[in-house]
Amino acid sequence: MLLTLKVMASRYWPLCAASNLISRKAGAKRAAHHDAEHAVSKTLFILNDPPYGSERSYNALRLATMLARAEGEEVRLFLLGDAASCAKSGQKVPPGFYNIELMLDRVAATEALVGVCGTCMDARGVEDGELAGGAHRSSMEELDRWTQWADKVLVF
Repeated sequence: MLLTLKVMASRYWPLCAASNLISRKAGAKRAAHHDAEHAVSKTLFILNDPPYGSERSYNALRLATMLARAEGEEVRLFLLGDAASCAKSGQKVPPGFYNIELMLDRVAATEALVGVCGTCMDARGVEDGELAGGAHRSSMEELDRWTQWADKVLVF
């Protein structure tokens, strides 16, 4: 009887070893999936439209605010072209109308980075000292680095 068990064990050992290997691989896959679920998602928003007259910048900032507040999300905004005016401080709007400057401040308060194209600022007469809190003068080089950093790039 003992001999029979040894023979049976020697026949089935490769199957047991393979099963163990498959089990370890499945565990590693589960761990990788768990890590992927908890990985940071990096989103770059590129805004092109002016602060008012079109609702693209408004809608981009609404989404950016939601994403920036979400756990596991990193957000960066780059204001290009007419969107450079979105970062101008001291915006006065009619009562009940949305204020892009305040919306931009909300995004920046989440530790999101906000870059404004320096050439676009110059073309629109926006000085560095006029930028809303959290926004900084930027460049195409920084946009290049941010684009490479991002998992997703959303253009408005």
